Amino acid sequence: MTADNAAGGSNDNILLDEPTTADLRAKVTEAWREFAGALAALLPTLAAGGHIDVTLDPTASGTGTAVYSVSIRVLPDAVVEALAVGNAELPEGYRMDRAAVADMVALGWSPPGVLPDSGDSFGIRSSLEKAGALATSVTRTLRDVYGAPHPAFLVYLVHDEEDEPIETAPLGTARHEPSIGQVLHLDDLNGDGALTAALAGAAEEVVPLEERVRTVVATMSKTPVDQLQVDTDGDIGIRAGSAMVFVRVRDNPPLVDVFSPILTEVEPTEELYVKLSELTNRMPIGRLYCAQDTVWASIPVFGRNFQATHLMLAVQVMTGLADELDDRLHGEFGGKRFFGEGDKPTPAKQPTDDHRTGMYL
Repeated sequence: MTADNAAGGSNDNILLDEPTTADLRAKVTEAWREFAGALAALLPTLAAGGHIDVTLDPTASGTGTAVYSVSIRVLPDAVVEALAVGNAELPEGYRMDRAAVADMVALGWSPPGVLPDSGDSFGIRSSLEKAGALATSVTRTLRDVYGAPHPAFLVYLVHDEEDEPIETAPLGTARHEPSIGQVLHLDDLNGDGALTAALAGAAEEVVPLEERVRTVVATMSKTPVDQLQVDTDGDIGIRAGSAMVFVRVRDNPPLVDVFSPILTEVEPTEELYVKLSELTNRMPIGRLYCAQDTVWASIPVFGRNFQATHLMLAVQVMTGLADELDDRLHGEFGGKRFFGEGDKPTPAKQPTDDHRTGMYL
């Protein structure tokens, strides 16, 4: 979970409250509302024994073998129980910190082992009459604690008491994944990368990833594939005002990197690192970081089990934010924008006391 760190000064506007990005935030917020509403509507329709498993797709979110999942099961007498992955089920480096655990409790989850038979998972027991409140807790857990940037990054399964799939209305923009079967069940996620192995064993893609990526970008930009701006490294270039966005396909592991050099020849000060950290916490997806004298924005999209909607979301976010951020950061920290004619690099400051904190991100 990322904390919403407030900026020190009152004149520092929150990035997502500005007109250029407000529409994007509204769309993401509405997508989560639709997901929560669909989940709340689905629960009362399930008979005893019916269950729903919702997982943050690790191949799309970049969490590797860390599988963040919530399993909801309808019990007799209109009782409903939900289990959410706890730290004992997550690999080191992907576990929740104390603040995130506190957030889980604040959302109504009992700590692992408190609810009978919950094992290493957080648990909630409620009634179908309160399906709306439970759906809200599950949604906020997936979004705010587990870090799902958008419901499109979720996969779900609905089964009856005999583990037979149930056809239901879509859970918003989340993806129904019947092909990966029961590996999404919470009890099965303790194996060594069970979900990752199952996804890797899916049907081989007939069309190469690079070709699929170019088709998506060409469709979004309304440009023929053979007229895309591709440099000698094979990166697809997309101009976004004074910024440049690149789309790069990597082979090992299969990955699509959507990135932008926001500023070059900028002095990497402590104030810059703090600003990048604060802005990253306000972005709906992706991160900002400084490498040497260049500020980068990056959104990775995993290529295995490639989903065009994930790439479309990444490109939409990056092209909107890059053009906004390069102007804002240039005004505050100097440096050179990609298409900033007349921009001059920031003169290096003479060091006094070394208070640099290093990379925040």
